[in-house]
Amino acid sequence: MLACLATADAQESFATLPPLPRGVGPITVVDSQGRYVGRILPQKRYWVTLDRIPWFLQKALLAVEDARFYEHGGIDVRSIARAFVKDVAKGRAAEGGSTITQQLIKNKFLTSEPTLDRKVKEARMAMDFETKYSKNQILEMYFNEIYYGNGAQGLAQASRLYFGKSPEELSEGECVTLAGVPKNPGKYNPLGKVEDIAMRREVVLKRMEDVKVISGAQRAALRSQWGAVQGPGKAPHYLAQIRATLARLYGPDAVELGGLDITSPLDLDLQKAAEDALREGVRRVSPDLQGALVCLDPATGDVLAAVGGLDGGQNSLNRAFNSMRQPGSAIKPLIYAEALEEGLTAGSVWSDEPVAYDRGGGATWKPLNYGRERLGDITLREALAHSSNVVTVKVLEQVGVPGFVDFAGRMGLPLKAQNGLSLALGTDEVTLKDLVQAYTPLAAAGVRAEARVITRIHDRRRDAWTEFPPALTPVLSPEAAYVTTSMLRDVLTYGTAKSLLPFSRMHPSAGKTGTTDNYQDAWFVGYTPGVITGVWVGYDRQ
Repeated sequence: MLACLATADAQESFATLPPLPRGVGPITVVDSQGRYVGRILPQKRYWVTLDRIPWFLQKALLAVEDARFYEHGGIDVRSIARAFVKDVAKGRAAEGGSTITQQLIKNKFLTSEPTLDRKVKEARMAMDFETKYSKNQILEMYFNEIYYGNGAQGLAQASRLYFGKSPEELSEGECVTLAGVPKNPGKYNPLGKVEDIAMRREVVLKRMEDVKVISGAQRAALRSQWGAVQGPGKAPHYLAQIRATLARLYGPDAVELGGLDITSPLDLDLQKAAEDALREGVRRVSPDLQGALVCLDPATGDVLAAVGGLDGGQNSLNRAFNSMRQPGSAIKPLIYAEALEEGLTAGSVWSDEPVAYDRGGGATWKPLNYGRERLGDITLREALAHSSNVVTVKVLEQVGVPGFVDFAGRMGLPLKAQNGLSLALGTDEVTLKDLVQAYTPLAAAGVRAEARVITRIHDRRRDAWTEFPPALTPVLSPEAAYVTTSMLRDVLTYGTAKSLLPFSRMHPSAGKTGTTDNYQDAWFVGYTPGVITGVWVGYDRQ
Protein backbone atom coordinates (compact mmCIF):
# COMPACT_ATOMS: atom_id res chain seq x y z
CA MET A 1 0.00 0.00 0.00
CA LEU A 2 2.77 2.45 0.96
CA ALA A 3 4.60 1.66 -2.25
CA CYS A 4 1.49 2.49 -4.27
CA LEU A 5 1.13 5.78 -2.40
CA ALA A 6 4.78 6.59 -3.06
CA THR A 7 4.33 5.95 -6.77
CA ALA A 8 1.23 8.13 -6.91
CA ASP A 9 2.93 10.93 -4.98
CA ALA A 10 5.93 10.87 -7.28
CA GLN A 11 3.65 11.14 -10.31
CA GLU A 12 1.93 14.09 -8.66
CA SER A 13 5.30 15.80 -8.12
CA PHE A 14 6.11 15.47 -11.81
CA ALA A 15 2.71 16.96 -12.66
CA THR A 16 2.61 19.91 -10.25
CA LEU A 17 6.13 21.34 -10.08
CA PRO A 18 6.72 23.72 -13.01
CA PRO A 19 9.93 23.36 -15.01
CA LEU A 20 12.74 25.72 -14.12
CA PRO A 21 12.65 28.64 -16.62
CA ARG A 22 15.77 29.22 -18.67
CA GLY A 23 17.76 32.42 -18.83
CA VAL A 24 16.68 33.90 -15.51
CA GLY A 25 18.70 34.69 -12.43
CA PRO A 26 18.27 35.99 -8.90
CA ILE A 27 17.36 39.53 -7.97
CA THR A 28 20.50 41.30 -6.75
CA VAL A 29 20.25 44.24 -4.35
CA VAL A 30 22.89 46.90 -3.65
CA ASP A 31 22.80 49.78 -1.18
CA SER A 32 22.90 53.50 -1.95
CA GLN A 33 26.68 53.34 -2.44
CA GLY A 34 26.57 50.31 -4.73
CA ARG A 35 27.66 47.79 -2.09
CA TYR A 36 26.25 44.28 -2.30
CA VAL A 37 23.37 43.73 0.14
CA GLY A 38 21.95 40.38 -0.87
CA ARG A 39 19.77 38.43 -3.25
CA ILE A 40 16.06 37.79 -3.47
CA LEU A 41 15.25 34.26 -4.53
CA PRO A 42 12.07 32.73 -5.94
CA GLN A 43 9.86 31.06 -3.38
CA LYS A 44 8.32 28.60 -5.82
CA ARG A 45 9.94 25.24 -6.33
CA TYR A 46 10.92 24.33 -9.86
CA TRP A 47 11.63 20.98 -11.43
CA VAL A 48 15.04 20.51 -13.03
CA THR A 49 15.24 17.80 -15.66
CA LEU A 50 18.27 15.52 -15.58
CA ASP A 51 19.66 16.90 -18.84
CA ARG A 52 20.02 20.29 -17.09
CA ILE A 53 21.91 18.85 -14.13
CA PRO A 54 25.67 18.86 -14.77
CA TRP A 55 27.13 15.45 -15.51
CA PHE A 56 29.90 16.23 -13.03
CA LEU A 57 27.39 16.80 -10.22
CA GLN A 58 25.59 13.55 -11.02
CA LYS A 59 28.87 11.63 -10.91
CA ALA A 60 30.00 13.36 -7.72
CA LEU A 61 26.75 12.59 -5.94
CA LEU A 62 26.69 8.95 -7.01
CA ALA A 63 30.33 8.48 -6.05
CA VAL A 64 29.77 9.62 -2.48
CA GLU A 65 26.20 8.42 -1.91
CA ASP A 66 25.56 5.37 -4.11
CA ALA A 67 28.38 4.25 -6.43
CA ARG A 68 26.44 1.12 -7.51
CA PHE A 69 23.21 3.04 -8.23
CA TYR A 70 22.91 1.76 -11.81
CA GLU A 71 23.59 -1.84 -10.74
CA HIS A 72 21.25 -2.55 -7.79
CA GLY A 73 17.47 -2.90 -7.69
CA GLY A 74 16.69 -0.35 -4.98
CA ILE A 75 18.74 -1.78 -2.13
CA ASP A 76 22.44 -2.57 -2.24
CA VAL A 77 23.22 -5.71 -0.26
CA ARG A 78 26.94 -5.18 -0.67
CA SER A 79 26.76 -1.66 0.79
CA ILE A 80 24.54 -2.84 3.64
CA ALA A 81 27.03 -5.57 4.52
CA ARG A 82 29.94 -3.12 4.39
CA ALA A 83 28.06 -0.68 6.62
CA PHE A 84 27.22 -3.45 9.09
CA VAL A 85 30.86 -4.49 9.39
CA LYS A 86 31.93 -0.88 10.04
CA ASP A 87 29.15 -0.41 12.60
CA VAL A 88 30.28 -3.52 14.50
CA ALA A 89 33.93 -2.49 14.34
CA LYS A 90 33.22 0.97 15.74
CA GLY A 91 30.51 -0.13 18.15
CA ARG A 92 28.03 2.40 16.78
CA ALA A 93 26.12 3.35 13.64
CA ALA A 94 29.03 4.65 11.57
CA GLU A 95 27.70 4.21 8.06
CA GLY A 96 24.19 4.13 6.60
CA GLY A 97 24.30 1.94 3.52
CA SER A 98 21.14 3.52 2.06
CA THR A 99 20.87 3.81 -1.69
CA ILE A 100 19.77 6.91 -3.60
CA THR A 101 16.35 5.29 -4.00
CA GLN A 102 16.08 4.57 -0.28
CA GLN A 103 17.09 8.13 0.60
CA LEU A 104 14.45 9.47 -1.78
CA ILE A 105 11.79 7.24 -0.22
CA LYS A 106 12.78 8.24 3.32
CA ASN A 107 12.86 11.96 2.60
CA LYS A 108 9.66 12.02 0.58
CA PHE A 109 7.40 9.49 2.25
CA LEU A 110 8.77 8.31 5.62
CA THR A 111 10.23 9.66 8.84
CA SER A 112 13.86 9.54 9.93
CA GLU A 113 13.21 7.41 13.01
CA PRO A 114 15.99 4.78 13.32
CA THR A 115 13.69 1.77 13.73
CA LEU A 116 13.77 -1.62 12.08
CA ASP A 117 10.16 -1.24 10.98
CA ARG A 118 10.95 1.98 9.12
CA LYS A 119 14.00 0.43 7.44
CA VAL A 120 11.95 -2.57 6.25
CA LYS A 121 9.25 -0.29 4.82
CA GLU A 122 11.94 1.81 3.16
CA ALA A 123 13.54 -1.23 1.53
CA ARG A 124 10.23 -2.62 0.25
CA MET A 125 9.15 0.73 -1.16
CA ALA A 126 12.56 1.27 -2.77
CA MET A 127 12.41 -2.05 -4.60
CA ASP A 128 8.86 -1.36 -5.79
CA PHE A 129 9.88 2.14 -6.86
CA GLU A 130 12.63 0.72 -9.05
CA THR A 131 10.05 -1.36 -10.95
CA LYS A 132 7.95 1.73 -11.69
CA TYR A 133 10.64 4.23 -12.68
CA SER A 134 13.87 4.19 -14.61
CA LYS A 135 17.18 4.93 -12.91
CA ASN A 136 17.37 8.33 -14.57
CA GLN A 137 13.87 9.24 -13.40
CA ILE A 138 14.74 8.27 -9.83
CA LEU A 139 17.96 10.28 -9.92
CA GLU A 140 16.06 13.24 -11.31
CA MET A 141 13.49 12.95 -8.50
CA TYR A 142 16.28 12.79 -5.95
CA PHE A 143 17.89 16.02 -7.11
CA ASN A 144 14.52 17.77 -7.03
CA GLU A 145 13.34 16.46 -3.67
CA ILE A 146 16.44 16.33 -1.48
CA TYR A 147 16.98 19.04 1.14
CA TYR A 148 20.07 21.25 0.85
CA GLY A 149 19.74 23.33 4.04
CA ASN A 150 18.65 26.91 4.77
CA GLY A 151 15.19 26.31 3.33
CA ALA A 152 16.47 25.12 -0.06
CA GLN A 153 14.37 22.15 -1.16
CA GLY A 154 15.75 20.67 -4.33
CA LEU A 155 18.67 21.56 -6.57
CA ALA A 156 16.99 24.53 -8.28
CA GLN A 157 16.61 26.41 -5.01
CA ALA A 158 20.01 25.32 -3.71
CA SER A 159 22.01 26.44 -6.73
CA ARG A 160 20.29 29.84 -6.75
CA LEU A 161 20.54 30.30 -2.99
CA TYR A 162 24.19 29.42 -2.58
CA PHE A 163 25.72 30.37 -5.94
CA GLY A 164 23.21 32.71 -7.60
CA LYS A 165 22.85 30.61 -10.75
CA SER A 166 20.83 27.87 -12.39
CA PRO A 167 22.03 24.25 -11.97
CA GLU A 168 23.47 23.96 -15.49
CA GLU A 169 25.78 26.92 -14.75
CA LEU A 170 27.43 25.29 -11.72
CA SER A 171 31.20 24.90 -11.85
CA GLU A 172 32.90 21.59 -11.05
CA GLY A 173 34.05 22.94 -7.69
CA GLU A 174 30.50 24.00 -6.83
CA CYS A 175 29.24 20.57 -7.87
CA VAL A 176 31.66 18.93 -5.43
CA THR A 177 30.38 21.14 -2.60
CA LEU A 178 26.70 20.45 -3.34
CA ALA A 179 27.29 16.71 -3.72
CA GLY A 180 28.38 16.59 -0.10
CA VAL A 181 25.38 18.44 1.34
CA PRO A 182 22.65 15.71 1.48
CA LYS A 183 24.62 13.69 4.05
CA ASN A 184 23.92 16.42 6.64
CA PRO A 185 22.36 19.61 5.17
CA GLY A 186 22.57 21.55 8.41
CA LYS A 187 26.29 20.90 8.75
CA TYR A 188 27.65 20.65 5.21
CA ASN A 189 25.68 23.34 3.36
CA PRO A 190 27.86 26.04 1.72
CA LEU A 191 27.03 28.58 4.44
CA GLY A 192 28.22 26.28 7.23
CA LYS A 193 31.58 26.18 8.98
CA VAL A 194 34.52 26.19 6.59
CA GLU A 195 36.24 23.29 8.33
CA ASP A 196 33.12 21.10 8.09
CA ILE A 197 32.63 21.86 4.41
CA ALA A 198 36.32 21.27 3.65
CA MET A 199 36.21 17.90 5.38
CA ARG A 200 33.10 16.83 3.48
CA ARG A 201 34.49 18.03 0.14
CA GLU A 202 37.59 15.93 0.75
CA VAL A 203 35.38 12.87 1.31
CA VAL A 204 33.55 13.55 -1.96
CA LEU A 205 36.79 14.05 -3.90
CA LYS A 206 38.36 10.89 -2.49
CA ARG A 207 35.32 8.81 -3.45
CA MET A 208 35.33 10.33 -6.93
CA GLU A 209 38.97 9.35 -7.34
CA ASP A 210 38.32 5.89 -5.88
CA VAL A 211 35.64 5.14 -8.49
CA LYS A 212 37.79 6.74 -11.21
CA VAL A 213 35.52 9.68 -12.00
CA ILE A 214 38.50 12.01 -11.55
CA SER A 215 42.26 11.57 -11.46
CA GLY A 216 44.59 12.38 -8.61
CA ALA A 217 45.65 15.58 -10.38
CA GLN A 218 42.02 16.66 -10.79
CA ARG A 219 41.38 15.94 -7.13
CA ALA A 220 44.28 18.16 -6.13
CA ALA A 221 43.08 20.96 -8.39
CA LEU A 222 39.44 20.75 -7.24
CA ARG A 223 40.44 20.88 -3.58
CA SER A 224 40.80 24.66 -3.79
CA GLN A 225 37.90 25.32 -6.19
CA TRP A 226 35.01 26.05 -3.85
CA GLY A 227 33.06 28.48 -6.01
CA ALA A 228 31.77 31.90 -5.07
CA VAL A 229 29.29 31.23 -2.28
CA GLN A 230 26.80 34.04 -1.75
CA GLY A 231 24.86 34.34 1.49
CA PRO A 232 21.17 35.23 1.62
CA GLY A 233 21.88 38.84 2.56
CA LYS A 234 23.10 41.35 5.13
CA ALA A 235 19.70 42.93 5.85
CA PRO A 236 17.16 40.10 5.58
CA HIS A 237 14.07 42.03 6.69
CA TYR A 238 14.93 44.89 4.35
CA LEU A 239 15.28 42.40 1.50
CA ALA A 240 11.95 40.87 2.48
CA GLN A 241 10.30 44.29 2.15
CA ILE A 242 11.84 44.77 -1.29
CA ARG A 243 10.38 41.40 -2.27
CA ALA A 244 6.95 42.46 -1.00
CA THR A 245 7.20 45.79 -2.84
CA LEU A 246 8.08 44.08 -6.12
CA ALA A 247 5.18 41.66 -5.73
CA ARG A 248 2.79 44.54 -4.99
CA LEU A 249 3.94 46.65 -7.93
CA TYR A 250 4.46 43.98 -10.58
CA GLY A 251 2.91 40.79 -9.26
CA PRO A 252 4.59 37.69 -7.79
CA ASP A 253 5.93 36.59 -11.18
CA ALA A 254 8.40 39.48 -11.10
CA VAL A 255 10.09 37.86 -8.12
CA GLU A 256 9.90 34.35 -9.54
CA LEU A 257 11.46 35.28 -12.89
CA GLY A 258 14.20 37.40 -11.33
CA GLY A 259 16.87 38.88 -13.56
CA LEU A 260 16.77 42.27 -11.84
CA ASP A 261 19.43 44.53 -10.32
CA ILE A 262 17.91 46.73 -7.62
CA THR A 263 19.42 49.85 -6.10
CA SER A 264 18.05 50.54 -2.63
CA PRO A 265 18.48 53.60 -0.39
CA LEU A 266 19.86 51.34 2.34
CA ASP A 267 23.07 52.44 4.06
CA LEU A 268 24.93 49.27 5.07
CA ASP A 269 27.02 51.08 7.68
CA LEU A 270 23.91 52.50 9.31
CA GLN A 271 22.18 49.12 8.99
CA LYS A 272 24.94 47.37 10.94
CA ALA A 273 24.94 50.08 13.60
CA ALA A 274 21.15 49.75 13.92
CA GLU A 275 21.30 45.95 14.25
CA ASP A 276 24.07 46.12 16.86
CA ALA A 277 22.38 48.86 18.90
CA LEU A 278 18.99 47.16 18.90
CA ARG A 279 20.39 43.76 19.80
CA GLU A 280 22.56 45.15 22.61
CA GLY A 281 19.78 47.33 24.02
CA VAL A 282 17.12 44.62 23.99
CA ARG A 283 19.29 41.85 25.39
CA ARG A 284 20.39 44.15 28.21
CA VAL A 285 16.77 44.27 29.41
CA SER A 286 15.58 40.70 28.80
CA PRO A 287 16.47 37.81 26.46
CA ASP A 288 12.74 37.22 25.94
CA LEU A 289 12.14 40.62 24.35
CA GLN A 290 11.96 41.33 20.65
CA GLY A 291 12.60 44.56 18.82
CA ALA A 292 12.34 46.38 15.52
CA LEU A 293 13.77 49.56 14.04
CA VAL A 294 13.08 51.76 11.02
CA CYS A 295 15.30 54.68 10.05
CA LEU A 296 14.40 56.92 7.13
CA ASP A 297 15.19 60.26 5.52
CA PRO A 298 12.20 62.57 6.10
CA ALA A 299 12.96 64.60 2.98
CA THR A 300 12.76 61.64 0.58
CA GLY A 301 11.20 58.73 2.49
CA ASP A 302 14.32 56.67 1.84
CA VAL A 303 14.49 53.79 4.31
CA LEU A 304 18.14 54.00 5.38
CA ALA A 305 18.03 51.01 7.74
CA ALA A 306 15.45 48.52 8.93
CA VAL A 307 15.59 45.70 11.46
CA GLY A 308 12.55 43.44 11.62
CA GLY A 309 13.62 41.44 14.64
CA LEU A 310 16.52 39.85 16.42
CA ASP A 311 16.14 36.51 14.69
CA GLY A 312 15.52 34.86 11.36
CA GLY A 313 16.04 35.67 7.71
CA GLN A 314 13.92 36.90 4.82
CA ASN A 315 11.06 34.53 5.66
CA SER A 316 10.87 35.33 9.38
CA LEU A 317 8.39 37.70 11.02
CA ASN A 318 9.10 41.24 9.83
CA ARG A 319 8.21 43.38 12.83
CA ALA A 320 9.44 46.57 11.17
CA PHE A 321 7.02 46.47 8.24
CA ASN A 322 4.27 43.95 8.98
CA SER A 323 3.56 43.57 12.70
CA MET A 324 0.47 45.47 13.84
CA ARG A 325 0.83 46.79 17.40
CA GLN A 326 -0.76 49.49 19.55
CA PRO A 327 1.48 52.59 19.50
CA GLY A 328 0.37 53.98 22.85
CA SER A 329 1.35 57.61 23.41
CA ALA A 330 3.58 57.65 20.31
CA ILE A 331 0.44 58.62 18.36
CA LYS A 332 -0.18 61.77 20.41
CA PRO A 333 1.99 64.16 18.32
CA LEU A 334 -0.36 63.64 15.38
CA ILE A 335 -3.38 64.65 17.48
CA TYR A 336 -1.60 67.80 18.64
CA ALA A 337 -0.47 68.56 15.09
CA GLU A 338 -4.07 68.49 13.88
CA ALA A 339 -5.15 70.64 16.82
CA LEU A 340 -2.55 73.25 15.83
CA GLU A 341 -3.72 73.03 12.23
CA GLU A 342 -7.28 73.69 13.45
CA GLY A 343 -6.23 76.88 15.22
CA LEU A 344 -5.23 75.85 18.73
CA THR A 345 -1.87 77.06 20.04
CA ALA A 346 0.93 75.44 22.01
CA GLY A 347 0.22 77.92 24.80
CA SER A 348 -3.50 77.25 25.13
CA VAL A 349 -4.38 76.10 28.64
CA TRP A 350 -6.30 72.90 29.40
CA SER A 351 -7.49 71.30 32.61
CA ASP A 352 -5.87 68.01 33.48
CA GLU A 353 -8.86 67.04 35.63
CA PRO A 354 -10.18 63.59 34.57
CA VAL A 355 -13.58 63.46 32.87
CA ALA A 356 -15.96 60.50 32.53
CA TYR A 357 -17.19 59.86 28.97
CA ASP A 358 -20.46 58.15 28.13
CA ARG A 359 -19.90 54.86 26.30
CA GLY A 360 -23.58 54.04 25.94
CA GLY A 361 -25.71 51.53 27.76
CA GLY A 362 -25.02 53.24 31.07
CA ALA A 363 -21.26 52.57 30.83
CA THR A 364 -18.66 55.30 31.24
CA TRP A 365 -14.95 55.60 30.53
CA LYS A 366 -12.66 57.81 32.61
CA PRO A 367 -9.11 58.00 31.24
CA LEU A 368 -6.37 58.71 33.76
CA ASN A 369 -2.75 59.73 33.49
CA TYR A 370 0.05 57.27 34.12
CA GLY A 371 0.33 56.67 37.86
CA ARG A 372 -2.88 58.69 38.32
CA GLU A 373 -0.75 61.85 38.18
CA ARG A 374 -2.60 65.19 38.27
CA LEU A 375 -0.94 68.09 36.46
CA GLY A 376 -3.58 70.79 37.03
CA ASP A 377 -4.05 73.49 34.40
CA ILE A 378 -1.36 73.02 31.76
CA THR A 379 -0.57 74.21 28.25
CA LEU A 380 -0.74 71.95 25.22
CA ARG A 381 3.06 72.09 25.11
CA GLU A 382 3.30 70.77 28.67
CA ALA A 383 0.58 68.19 28.07
CA LEU A 384 2.53 66.66 25.19
CA ALA A 385 5.85 66.80 27.04
CA HIS A 386 4.36 64.98 30.04
CA SER A 387 2.18 62.74 27.84
CA SER A 388 -1.08 63.69 29.56
CA ASN A 389 -3.75 61.15 28.70
CA VAL A 390 -6.50 63.32 30.13
CA VAL A 391 -5.71 66.40 28.03
CA THR A 392 -5.01 64.41 24.86
CA VAL A 393 -8.45 62.77 25.00
CA LYS A 394 -10.03 66.20 25.46
CA VAL A 395 -8.11 67.54 22.45
CA LEU A 396 -9.21 64.58 20.33
CA GLU A 397 -12.81 65.16 21.40
CA GLN A 398 -12.55 68.75 20.20
CA VAL A 399 -11.01 67.99 16.79
CA GLY A 400 -13.32 64.99 16.36
CA VAL A 401 -12.51 61.31 15.88
CA PRO A 402 -13.56 61.09 12.19
CA GLY A 403 -11.56 64.20 11.37
CA PHE A 404 -8.48 62.85 13.12
CA VAL A 405 -8.72 59.47 11.39
CA ASP A 406 -8.79 61.30 8.06
CA PHE A 407 -5.89 63.53 9.12
CA ALA A 408 -3.79 60.57 10.27
CA GLY A 409 -4.41 58.86 6.94
CA ARG A 410 -3.09 61.90 5.09
CA MET A 411 -0.03 61.88 7.35
CA GLY A 412 0.60 58.28 6.31
CA LEU A 413 -0.93 56.37 9.23
CA PRO A 414 -4.08 54.39 8.42
CA LEU A 415 -6.45 54.16 11.40
CA LYS A 416 -9.99 53.00 12.14
CA ALA A 417 -12.59 55.18 13.85
CA GLN A 418 -14.14 52.26 15.72
CA ASN A 419 -12.04 52.81 18.85
CA GLY A 420 -13.50 56.27 19.41
CA LEU A 421 -11.79 58.59 21.85
CA SER A 422 -9.48 55.81 23.05
CA LEU A 423 -7.55 56.47 19.82
CA ALA A 424 -5.91 59.26 21.83
CA LEU A 425 -4.17 56.57 23.87
CA GLY A 426 -2.95 54.66 20.82
CA THR A 427 -5.41 51.76 20.95
CA ASP A 428 -5.57 51.21 17.19
CA GLU A 429 -2.87 48.96 15.78
CA VAL A 430 -0.23 50.25 13.36
CA THR A 431 3.06 49.11 11.86
CA LEU A 432 6.35 50.68 12.88
CA LYS A 433 7.03 51.71 9.29
CA ASP A 434 3.69 53.54 9.01
CA LEU A 435 4.19 55.31 12.33
CA VAL A 436 7.65 56.53 11.37
CA GLN A 437 6.33 57.59 7.96
CA ALA A 438 3.60 59.63 9.68
CA TYR A 439 6.27 61.67 11.47
CA THR A 440 7.88 62.78 8.19
CA PRO A 441 5.61 65.85 7.77
CA LEU A 442 6.64 67.02 11.24
CA ALA A 443 10.33 66.87 10.29
CA ALA A 444 9.96 68.13 6.70
CA ALA A 445 7.88 71.31 6.92
CA GLY A 446 4.56 69.53 6.44
CA VAL A 447 5.48 67.33 3.47
CA ARG A 448 4.79 63.61 3.79
CA ALA A 449 7.39 61.34 2.23
CA GLU A 450 6.23 57.83 1.42
CA ALA A 451 8.68 55.25 2.72
CA ARG A 452 10.61 53.66 -0.16
CA VAL A 453 13.03 50.75 -0.28
CA ILE A 454 13.75 50.86 -4.03
CA THR A 455 15.28 53.80 -5.88
CA ARG A 456 15.78 52.11 -9.27
CA ILE A 457 15.59 48.77 -11.02
CA HIS A 458 17.63 47.44 -13.91
CA ASP A 459 15.99 44.62 -15.89
CA ARG A 460 18.87 42.48 -17.16
CA ARG A 461 16.68 40.72 -19.71
CA ARG A 462 15.58 43.94 -21.41
CA ASP A 463 18.54 46.13 -20.40
CA ALA A 464 16.07 48.76 -19.16
CA TRP A 465 16.08 51.03 -16.12
CA THR A 466 13.08 52.07 -14.02
CA GLU A 467 13.49 55.00 -11.65
CA PHE A 468 11.51 55.44 -8.42
CA PRO A 469 11.56 59.13 -7.45
CA PRO A 470 10.46 60.21 -3.96
CA ALA A 471 6.68 60.34 -3.45
CA LEU A 472 6.13 63.67 -1.67
CA THR A 473 2.76 65.12 -0.64
CA PRO A 474 2.11 68.35 1.33
CA VAL A 475 -0.30 67.41 4.13
CA LEU A 476 0.39 69.89 6.94
CA SER A 477 1.13 73.59 7.11
CA PRO A 478 4.82 74.40 7.71
CA GLU A 479 3.76 76.44 10.74
CA ALA A 480 1.96 73.51 12.41
CA ALA A 481 4.90 71.22 11.63
CA TYR A 482 7.34 73.71 13.14
CA VAL A 483 5.38 74.20 16.37
CA THR A 484 4.73 70.48 16.81
CA THR A 485 8.46 69.83 16.44
CA SER A 486 9.17 72.56 18.98
CA MET A 487 6.77 70.86 21.41
CA LEU A 488 8.42 67.48 20.80
CA ARG A 489 11.82 68.97 21.62
CA ASP A 490 10.47 69.59 25.09
CA VAL A 491 9.70 65.89 25.42
CA LEU A 492 13.47 65.37 25.33
CA THR A 493 14.18 68.42 27.51
CA TYR A 494 11.91 67.92 30.52
CA GLY A 495 9.29 65.38 29.44
CA THR A 496 8.98 61.61 29.24
CA ALA A 497 12.23 61.25 27.25
CA LYS A 498 14.37 63.66 29.29
CA SER A 499 17.04 60.96 29.63
CA LEU A 500 17.95 61.90 26.04
CA LEU A 501 18.64 65.54 26.95
CA PRO A 502 22.46 65.22 26.58
CA PHE A 503 22.01 63.86 23.06
CA SER A 504 19.45 66.54 22.24
CA ARG A 505 21.85 69.28 23.29
CA MET A 506 24.51 67.98 20.91
CA HIS A 507 22.07 67.17 18.09
CA PRO A 508 18.87 69.25 17.97
CA SER A 509 16.18 66.60 18.03
CA ALA A 510 12.56 65.88 18.85
CA GLY A 511 10.60 62.76 19.63
CA LYS A 512 7.93 60.92 21.56
CA THR A 513 7.74 57.83 23.72
CA GLY A 514 4.87 55.37 23.88
CA THR A 515 3.91 52.37 25.98
CA THR A 516 0.91 50.06 26.18
CA ASP A 517 -0.71 48.26 29.10
CA ASN A 518 1.59 46.02 31.12
CA TYR A 519 4.51 47.26 28.99
CA GLN A 520 3.62 44.80 26.25
CA ASP A 521 4.92 47.41 23.79
CA ALA A 522 7.39 50.26 24.18
CA TRP A 523 8.04 52.79 21.41
CA PHE A 524 10.20 55.76 20.63
CA VAL A 525 10.13 57.83 17.47
CA GLY A 526 12.73 60.56 17.30
CA TYR A 527 14.12 62.80 14.60
CA THR A 528 16.72 65.35 13.64
CA PRO A 529 16.39 67.50 10.51
CA GLY A 530 17.92 64.69 8.42
CA VAL A 531 16.83 61.39 9.97
CA ILE A 532 13.78 59.84 11.63
CA THR A 533 14.22 56.67 13.65
CA GLY A 534 11.47 54.60 15.19
CA VAL A 535 12.08 51.76 17.62
CA TRP A 536 9.66 49.18 18.98
CA VAL A 537 10.53 46.82 21.81
CA GLY A 538 8.10 44.30 23.24
CA TYR A 539 6.85 40.75 23.47
CA ASP A 540 5.58 38.74 20.55
CA ARG A 541 2.00 37.65 20.98
CA GLN A 542 1.58 34.04 22.00
